[in-house]
Amino acid sequence: MGTFGVKPSIYGLTIDELAGWLTERGQKKFRAEQIWDWLYRKRARSFSEMSNVNKECLALLEENFALGTIDLQLKQVAKDGTVKFLFRLRDGNLIETVLMRQAYGLSVCVTTQVGCNIGCSFCASGLLRKVRNLEAAEIVEQLMQVQFFLDEAGKGERVSHVVVMGIGEPFDNFDNMIRFVKVINHPKGLAIGARHITVSTSGIVPKIYEFADLDLQVNLAISLHAPNNELRSSIMKINRAYPIEKIMEAMDYYLKKTNRRVTIEYILLKDVNDHVEEARQLAELLKDKRKLVYVNLIPYNPVFETPYQRSTKEAMLAFYDTLKKNGINCVIRKEHGTDIDAACGQLRSKQLKKAN
Repeated sequence: MGTFGVKPSIYGLTIDELAGWLTERGQKKFRAEQIWDWLYRKRARSFSEMSNVNKECLALLEENFALGTIDLQLKQVAKDGTVKFLFRLRDGNLIETVLMRQAYGLSVCVTTQVGCNIGCSFCASGLLRKVRNLEAAEIVEQLMQVQFFLDEAGKGERVSHVVVMGIGEPFDNFDNMIRFVKVINHPKGLAIGARHITVSTSGIVPKIYEFADLDLQVNLAISLHAPNNELRSSIMKINRAYPIEKIMEAMDYYLKKTNRRVTIEYILLKDVNDHVEEARQLAELLKDKRKLVYVNLIPYNPVFETPYQRSTKEAMLAFYDTLKKNGINCVIRKEHGTDIDAACGQLRSKQLKKAN
């Protein structure tokens, strides 16, 4: 039985785990590949569709697993093609997932927790405390639901990129997040390339080391948002546990171990962290890593419950120019879904308020 007293989702199993489970019950190992083909390539919505799987095996699957455990509650479509999905989990909790149309393909941002305990003062996700971690299957299912949506549109589109930076702190749900990555990356599954997957963290230092040691070839993004401890601690409580120098040490280890570029996420907050002086400090902080670091400057989507405002265009450009002049690779991120509840966690927060 699963966590909620009902059948667990089959999406939570790796192909090797499924093969082991089947052979323990007298089934042939190759059935796992057949089932995965139906799940991720043919995208079956019921076990009965799996026409080349024997009846005994199908009965086992029906008896022991569910094929869908999250339901679409609400969908918002923006003018630029961004789609925000609000899903209801089996225990009634709500989560968000976002589909974004990029120049390089279709990218999906997935959620890893119900709520968030990191408590960044500018973030909509942290307005509601963490209720629980998502199971790996619930993270996989977000991606499957988006792919079903694309399949139903009939244009032959597929999700090509995944970012793990929705509601919650992915490294605070490390094991389930890694299992999710292994399922979606597997060549017999959705086959989303490791280099097309990005995992974001607010800086849980021990997990950065652990992530580096896994050598997954998956991209790492670190949400820094300030270049000094005083400022970062004032907007991100986690900095009191893991200050910037500890994050830089962990990043050095990651860079040396993987030789993979790290993205630094930096939300620009008007008159808080968007001055030229902060840009200079950030350039100084990253100067010895500049060949393997890329700064993503993010225009802020205002959240009603916080006092923060978006930086002016002039301030953003001055910040960008300062980094560039100091040899730091950077970009001002293109915005998606500005005409819907764009900030992560906003849609969920609104729905919960209506319910109460």
